[in-house]
Amino acid sequence: MTAEQGIEAGDARRWPSSGAAYFALFAIILATFLNFFDQTVFGMLAQRIKIDFQLTDEQLGFLGGPATIIFYVLVGIPLARLADIFPRKFVLAGGMTAISAVMALGGMAQTFTQFVGSRMFLGAGGSAHAPAAYSMLADHFPPKKITRAFALLQLGFIGGTTVGVGLGGKLVVMLGAWPKGHFLGLTIYSWQWLLIWEGIAGVFAATLLMLAVEPPRHKVLVTAAELPGDAGLGRRLLTFTGFDALKAIGARRKVYGPLFIGLALSAIDTFGLMFWRVPFMIRSYHWDEARIGAVMAPMLLAASLLGVFLGGVFVEWLAKRYKDANVRAATILFACTTVCAICSPLMPTGESSLAVMALGGMFGLAGAVPQNAAIQRVAPNEMRGQVTAFYLFMFTFFGAMGSFVVGTVAQRIVGNEADLWKALVIVAVALLPLATFFMWRGIKPYREEVERLEAIEAGMRAAR
Repeated sequence: MTAEQGIEAGDARRWPSSGAAYFALFAIILATFLNFFDQTVFGMLAQRIKIDFQLTDEQLGFLGGPATIIFYVLVGIPLARLADIFPRKFVLAGGMTAISAVMALGGMAQTFTQFVGSRMFLGAGGSAHAPAAYSMLADHFPPKKITRAFALLQLGFIGGTTVGVGLGGKLVVMLGAWPKGHFLGLTIYSWQWLLIWEGIAGVFAATLLMLAVEPPRHKVLVTAAELPGDAGLGRRLLTFTGFDALKAIGARRKVYGPLFIGLALSAIDTFGLMFWRVPFMIRSYHWDEARIGAVMAPMLLAASLLGVFLGGVFVEWLAKRYKDANVRAATILFACTTVCAICSPLMPTGESSLAVMALGGMFGLAGAVPQNAAIQRVAPNEMRGQVTAFYLFMFTFFGAMGSFVVGTVAQRIVGNEADLWKALVIVAVALLPLATFFMWRGIKPYREEVERLEAIEAGMRAAR
């Protein structure tokens, strides 16, 4: 296929109706909400899981992170390939159904091993969610509106994390007064009902995803050769597992490398703090989950909404001056997040610690908008789902390691449960400045890649 054949005239492009686009966006936001609600509530439950299952900090950290991505490592990229070859709404609905089943199974686990066995499928079920969602939205919304769609998509994260903290904290304390129950012959801890209820809600979200309109795929620029019709089975299997996307990434490693590494390092600390913040508040300030949720939820809500607004406005302001605005904005916001992550565990009161933590979350969420936009800008359209999957693999895999890293540092280096705050500071100091450095190193290569793509697109428009 020639480059000219890979271009559709922008004026002739017929986009889906606004109603269809925003319904699909709503369904994706709801599914995203449930994913992050589960992660947040699981963190709210962490101290109770530790006590009821008699776990060490290292075991608890493993359950909160690495256990969820065991199967994701094996099947994450191949499943993301489904977003490039099958209707994306089916991929999204199927993944949400799998996640719902996993949530409910966690609510019926009887031992630590069974708990790990249920949670380890969670990452596999959600591995195709973000690639399919991003790819689908990119074909629902014109380029001038796609940044707005990605910003609104953050509402799923905002809702999941804030409602999970506020409502989750109240439910955890309320359920704590319930005795152990019995369901289908199993003994259920009171807090496990939360996980069962999440699974039921997930089925509803999967239904909405099935009802969404599947938009036609829009090829803007073909930068990688398609497989010939007579390609062998082995070659097709390699493509299915992401081989061609990995080649595309490798060919532009100066562009992708710093972004991937910076994201991976920051994800370890971000998810580590997210999982351990409730045990930290309990151990350092002796708060219960209800008080933590009541104080943290409004802070997170305000910080998250400001983060979405800041991310969009800041990158648009920089875009008037720099072609590398996406990565430049992410670098600046990474630096702000670093300062907050290091300072928050050092605050003298619980309120001030949560306030600084929320401020760091604001900068982190603001940075997510330009990061996502940067990858979508330079990724080849015909393998956008897979390139996004590799990028998010760094976020998901290394992020899942965060709870284990903090737990290991707390148990093996700090050694005192009451001093969990020291582990949080050590991990933040070790990783976040380095993450900011790598993101900064990616500014120049990204700018050069954008200029290269703009020159190609301008030449093709002139040829037409």
